[in-house]
Amino acid sequence: MSMEEWSERTSEEHDWPVKVEYGLVLLLMLVSTVFAAISLMWPSSVAAHPGGLAADGCHNDRKNGGRHCHGVSAPRVKEPRSAGPDVHYLNCADARAAGAAPVRRGQPGYAKHLDRDGDGIGCE
Repeated sequence: MSMEEWSERTSEEHDWPVKVEYGLVLLLMLVSTVFAAISLMWPSSVAAHPGGLAADGCHNDRKNGGRHCHGVSAPRVKEPRSAGPDVHYLNCADARAAGAAPVRRGQPGYAKHLDRDGDGIGCE
């Protein structure tokens, strides 16, 4: 075997791993570029949490009760209405919106479903 034959044979045997390595590096660079572009376009800072907002920029806060506002001043609080004996509040947000919270046992509008801990004070 001559030196030229040996040189050609050796370069052919070791050429395919280099080609595979270059291909993998190029594929990795392409995938990284695609992920970088997607992450820049994704509006992650805008999507704080799902849920629609009312015209005043607020929505009901189910976890803490009441209303929760986004980037606007707090909504105006309604003056308490006179509560007659037939007043019924669906939930604490409704009682707060009417200006009646907290509702104590014996007062118009008090109901057990408003008093989670059973201490006689609803929507506290």
